[in-house]
Parts: sequence; C-alpha cells; structure tokens
Amino acid sequence: MARPIGIYEKATPKHFTWLERLNFAKELGFDFVELSIDESDERLARLDWSKEERLELVKAIFETGVRIPTITFSGHRRYPLGSNDPKKEARALEMMEKCIEFAQDIGIRNIQLAGYDVYYEEKSPKTRARFLKNLRQACTWAEEAQVILSIEIMDDPFINSIEKYLAVEKEIDSPYLFVYPDTGNVSAWGNDLWSEFYIGHKSIAALHLKDTYAVTESSKGQFRDVPFGQGCVDWEAMFDVLKKTNYNGPFLIEMWSENCETVEETRAAIKEAQEFLYPLIEKAGLR
Repeated sequence: MARPIGIYEKATPKHFTWLERLNFAKELGFDFVELSIDESDERLARLDWSKEERLELVKAIFETGVRIPTITFSGHRRYPLGSNDPKKEARALEMMEKCIEFAQDIGIRNIQLAGYDVYYEEKSPKTRARFLKNLRQACTWAEEAQVILSIEIMDDPFINSIEKYLAVEKEIDSPYLFVYPDTGNVSAWGNDLWSEFYIGHKSIAALHLKDTYAVTESSKGQFRDVPFGQGCVDWEAMFDVLKKTNYNGPFLIEMWSENCETVEETRAAIKEAQEFLYPLIEKAGLR
C-alpha cells in the first residue's frame, strides 16, 4: 500500500458539491480530502448538519472511493477553549462535542485542533490553564467516541514547536491526543528539524505539507499562500528526517486555491504543487 496523499478542502473550488470535490480530488490522483470546519458561519453550520446531510457525504465517499479521514477544525480561533469570555468558552466546548459527534457519524478518524489558548484575546496563565482544562474534557469525549484529536503546530507562539506540544501531551495524559505538525509552521519559527521530529515522532498522527516565510526580528513571517519552494522550508532536509524517523503516516498538501476564478486555474495550481513535491518525496523514498 502506497503512502496516502491528500488535498485540503480549501484547495478545491469552493462552489463544488462534496461529490464534485471528491471526484476532482480523484482525477488529480489524491487518496483523500481533509474537510474544513473553520470560524466562518458557513462551515461552522456543518456541526449541525442533519443525518440526511451527513449521509449524503458518506454516500459521496463510497461512490468515489476518496476518503475523508481528517478534519481541520479551526473554529476555535473564533471561540477558543481558553477564552476569557465564559460564553465563548461554553460555545467552544459545545462545538468540540459536536465536532466529535460529526466525525463519528462520517467515519472521520482524526480531528486537527488549532494550538491556540486564545487567538483574538490577550493571553495569560489563566487562558493557558483554561485551555488545558477544556482540552482534557475534549479528550474524554474523544476517548469515548474513539476519535483522535491532534494539535497543529501553529503560527502562534503558544504551541509553535513539537517540543511545546509534548509538554501539553504530558499534562493532558490522554491516549487519544496527538500532534499534527505543519512543515511550514515548524520551519518558520527556526525549530531544529532533527530535534523536533526525533523527540516527537511517536506522537505524530499526520503531516501538512506547506511552505512559509520565516519569522525574524523584522518580520512576523507568512504562514499561508507561499508558493512551494519559495519559502523557508528545507524540503530535502525535511523529507530526510521524516524518512529516518520512520514516519509512515499520510501527507496532506495544504493550499488555499478555493477562490480561483476558474476550475482550470485551481487544477493548475494544485498540479504545480504536485510537480514540486512528488519528486522530492520519491527521492527521499517516502512514496
């Protein structure tokens, strides 16, 4: 069995139905699509889909043979688990419970969580403590549903390295909590790749492939919409360490081409990414 390679939902045309999206991914040779539940009202509404709407998605999966094993759940940017506002905190927990139930219904195995205590609010020891308390509750629900939670290495200092994630993992102590690194985010903060992936390789559930511009004394960096090969990721070193740490999980190409003017333009952008990444993956012996 070849390593599965998937594409992010936000790389595909936004107006597509799920059947069209999965067929589009299939035509491009992908094994799976990662579904997005972000902070927009439109995508948060998926948490309240009816059983009939959920069944339509399952039917599309079976009809195309293209899986949806993961969710990028970034809705906690708007309603963070560590929020200073009790109403937002309650909403964050409600969303988390609904997302786990949604994953269970669809057959999704892995929910990627944004590694923020808060995003639009001021951080403090209290927001960190609140985040950890509520993450522990989320893990309890995940354990009951047999759906794993994976924290992304972020564009934010709160959890911007695998090392920082491992401190959280130790405190939460749940067999259903993992880390979901992003090649671009790990690289942008100047983390040592060897240290990061050697100490964390047993906790990695999946991996985003993305390029970024680095955070420096004079720049906040850029964490999305950076063309592959033009950012700070040392791709040969990245794939080399993944090979040597025996990473056998999936690769997810993370792009934001959903609002291209035409489907052909979207397809061309994705193919350009594939043409850059696939030879490097093959060269490293990872495909």
